[in-house]
Amino acid sequence: MVNLTRIYTRTGDDGQTHLGDMSRTSKTDVRLLAYADANEANAAIGVALAAGELPEDLRATLLRVQNDLFDVGADLCTPLQQTYEYPPLRVEAAWIDELEADCDRYLERVEKLRSFILPGGTVGSAYLHVATTVVRRAERQAWAAIAEYGDQPGSGTKGEGGVNVLTAKYLNRLSDLLFVLARVANLPIGGDVLWQPGGGRAEAPADRKG
Repeated sequence: MVNLTRIYTRTGDDGQTHLGDMSRTSKTDVRLLAYADANEANAAIGVALAAGELPEDLRATLLRVQNDLFDVGADLCTPLQQTYEYPPLRVEAAWIDELEADCDRYLERVEKLRSFILPGGTVGSAYLHVATTVVRRAERQAWAAIAEYGDQPGSGTKGEGGVNVLTAKYLNRLSDLLFVLARVANLPIGGDVLWQPGGGRAEAPADRKG
């Protein structure tokens, strides 16, 4: 159980912070960037939930995802080790399977895509598109962390050890799901806002449509 007695600690005033194993690292460490982006994605989903007037089943799915994202962050901030005094939270393959099942289930509600779509439409859809882009950034940072630190357990020294590949895979599937949910959120207005290639740019500005 988390017990926060105060918010400021001053321990980060030198540009360093603690990882989950209490080792110190730079605040520009790619692992930190990855879980910071996961946190930003969680906040973006929170805005979609607060302002988006989303259906109850979407809200339930997104609330589960918000809890998952805290666990993804906990995983990313704790280097892999062969043994632990206290086993950390780790993303599991079943979570990814669940996201894929969600994608399939919600895709049944929308038409097959025949064009790229524009972020927008309803407020909820627009915010979910924002969340999608943030999750994709978090995924890129997770893969960058894996490229830098590997994906193998460390020997026991704090701060050493790789990154769980399942974190990046989870974020990949989550971006897919959020994209699908953004489409579902636009069903009340008739569906997607479609991209118009060229946008009428060959015409004079006053003659453009839309």
